[in-house]
Amino acid sequence: METDQELVSAVLAQKNGAFARLLARYQRLVWHVIVRMVHHADDADELSQEAFLQVYRNLPNFRFESALSTWVGQVAFSVARRFLQKKRLPIDDAGSHDEDEALSHLADDVDLEQAFSDAELFQHVAAAMDQLPPIQRTLLTLFHLDELPLEEIVQITELPIGTVKSYLFRARARLRQSLLEHAGAIA
Repeated sequence: METDQELVSAVLAQKNGAFARLLARYQRLVWHVIVRMVHHADDADELSQEAFLQVYRNLPNFRFESALSTWVGQVAFSVARRFLQKKRLPIDDAGSHDEDEALSHLADDVDLEQAFSDAELFQHVAAAMDQLPPIQRTLLTLFHLDELPLEEIVQITELPIGTVKSYLFRARARLRQSLLEHAGAIA
């Protein structure tokens, strides 16, 4: 498999199929970032195309100061954020201090792996994730589902590491609360 540097060189040299290979390598990341932010598949399709157009236009300026995946993810995140700002949709929902205190008492010992084994509960978790603010949903997905390290998420989102950690904490706490409420409703 060609390295990112070889792939970028091939795209810049306009070699046949090079950009298609770049697109294939990073389309999942771009889609994931954008759909989690905007939450609508039709918009995500259009914005993914816009993100790859931006990647293509700006690729000559890429200097490998970060991983190519980080840079591509950053482009996708910026495209989605601008879309939400244009639509005047909230990007985050930081919540109040009182909400933070209420959420912080929840124990971290909820066994999510066991919870996911129940298909109905999995659907509930998916619905609860959909209710999270776009930034929390995106960060949670990047960290837990895509398993990106915090440092890469910080580079992609250009948010301070403390802010990323705070959003992740709030997102997990909201999901945990939703699971506990759901478990109480079934019991």
